[in-house]
Amino acid sequence: MGDAGVKEHTLETPHKRRSTRVKQRWNMQRNWTLHMMLIPAVLLALVFQYIPMGGIVIAFQDFKPYLGFSESKWVGWDNFRYLFLYPDVGQVIWNTLVIAFFKIIAGLFAPFLFAILLNEVRLTAFKRVSQTLVYLPHFLSWVILGGILLDILSPQGGMVNQLVVAFGGEPIFFLGDGTWFRITLILSDVWKEFGFGTIVFLASLSGINPALYEAAEVDGANRFKQTLYITIPALMPITIVLMTLSIGNILNAGFDQVFNLYNPLVYDKGDIIDTFVYRLGILNGKMSFATAVGLFKSVVATILIVISYRMAYKLANYRVF
Repeated sequence: MGDAGVKEHTLETPHKRRSTRVKQRWNMQRNWTLHMMLIPAVLLALVFQYIPMGGIVIAFQDFKPYLGFSESKWVGWDNFRYLFLYPDVGQVIWNTLVIAFFKIIAGLFAPFLFAILLNEVRLTAFKRVSQTLVYLPHFLSWVILGGILLDILSPQGGMVNQLVVAFGGEPIFFLGDGTWFRITLILSDVWKEFGFGTIVFLASLSGINPALYEAAEVDGANRFKQTLYITIPALMPITIVLMTLSIGNILNAGFDQVFNLYNPLVYDKGDIIDTFVYRLGILNGKMSFATAVGLFKSVVATILIVISYRMAYKLANYRVF
């Protein structure tokens, strides 16, 4: 009986495979317009993401623009050796790790807390207005927000410093003092993105079975205990997933934000890998060294992404593919 079942399964397998291929071909023919819509996105990714990867060879050359890739001198790993001997690289990497780490932690805690608070609001109109208002900063570029922050944080007449002086304090140079600059980067990034990040947590909250709250209420649990023993545990799996996946971005501290806010006064505390590469490669013309730094960052980030995906699968059974 067992052998007959194996033979029958063996005979059915090619048929199933042919059936699967026929279905895939039929789906392709039926949805060809949807596949055509992907062509612009694929072309953009090809032109701006994959073709430029050929420029990685610059990291192994003493690249001269007027000589091009083929004529520039090959120097092997010299640019990478210089990377670890360059006096400012250690501080730049440390700045990147510190800023990115606190952005990740604060960027998870703020939407987590806001989603819980918003979930307790019973007035639908107030909830919708609040959601809309906190989402808006996400859609503004750092060019616009950078100008706004420069105005309201200015030590000469800025709105925030006017409040500080009104309460008896001294004006603070938020964008000129290294320590305050880091705090400004973290808080302004959280303010810009936490509303959009709340969407994930609100989606998770909508999936909680209302019967759990009803049972807890019958047992005498108040709203605080319901939040403590039902809402928060229900949000922990998605929180673990987001935190582990964020590990891959530990070297991305936000080029757009830092570039629009920093200045030479805060290079020691605010200069990150991306801005460091920009200054070396574009402003100082050290294209080979800047490419080596960028490639080093990309390799480390790729390793961290792989590790974070494995952690997400182990801790929360989350798989991308």
